[in-house]
Amino acid sequence: MNEKILREITPLTPSDCFSIFSRTKKEFDFPLHVHDEIELNFIQNAAGAQRVIGDHVEEIGDIELVLVGSNLQHAWFTHKCKNKIIKEVTIQFHRDLFDEKFLQRNQMSFIRNLFLRSARGVLFSPETTTTISPRIIDLAQKHSFDSVLELMSILHDLSISRNFRTLSDASFNKEKTFYNSRRIEKIMEFVNSNFSQNVTLGDAAKIAGMTEVSISRFFKLRTGKTFVDTLNDIRLGHASRMLIETTQSVNEIAYKCGFNNMSNSNRIFKKKKDCTPNDFRHSYTSVGVRTFV
Repeated sequence: MNEKILREITPLTPSDCFSIFSRTKKEFDFPLHVHDEIELNFIQNAAGAQRVIGDHVEEIGDIELVLVGSNLQHAWFTHKCKNKIIKEVTIQFHRDLFDEKFLQRNQMSFIRNLFLRSARGVLFSPETTTTISPRIIDLAQKHSFDSVLELMSILHDLSISRNFRTLSDASFNKEKTFYNSRRIEKIMEFVNSNFSQNVTLGDAAKIAGMTEVSISRFFKLRTGKTFVDTLNDIRLGHASRMLIETTQSVNEIAYKCGFNNMSNSNRIFKKKKDCTPNDFRHSYTSVGVRTFV
């Protein structure tokens, strides 16, 4: 029988702006879970622990800071961590804390883009984490409006920081991504509905009413990735889901996700996730993950 991922009910009330939890622990004991709130998680002294964000699994270093979007499954596991004094600070805030119209203002554009990226999980660089972490630790000491202003300031500084990276594949989280372009959104809708078929750049060009050369440049400009990379990411996201949720063979999953060439499928999987599909399935299920909500 499949075991569902825990849906956490956080203690935030509609009247709260955010909550912050600061704790020292000997191990990670909370299961893989999701919640509506956006979460900023700082962890120190946990080198060797394992982070799971969406379909991304990675062993962490001594210090890290991650922004987890709404309803994106996540957890940290003790794994190889030997330290018995792990520091963790977790900030959770409502997904609508910042109104969408407010986020459209010019001064909020960086934070808005950061929130869009959080749908896949955002890992900040060690340099940024070292700089920002004292403010995160001290946030609990601030009060009322000052604490809200400081949280906004922290989020802004994170949004303009360098060398952060997104973790999970684009299609893993069901939260919708906006590209501020009707053409791109129509193409993404088509790709998400037809990824198991033979989708080409020519299809995208027809949908957009542009030449292949023009849509290739336009797509890269608006999404930051090529059309082929985006298509592969979507296919990998769905393949990752099936590797975790089902017992179907790697070959079956590859074909159902639109990879018609097994060697090419394995090569892309290895390049994107730094492991084979079988290794990915083992690493994910070895931490108790069987299915998702």
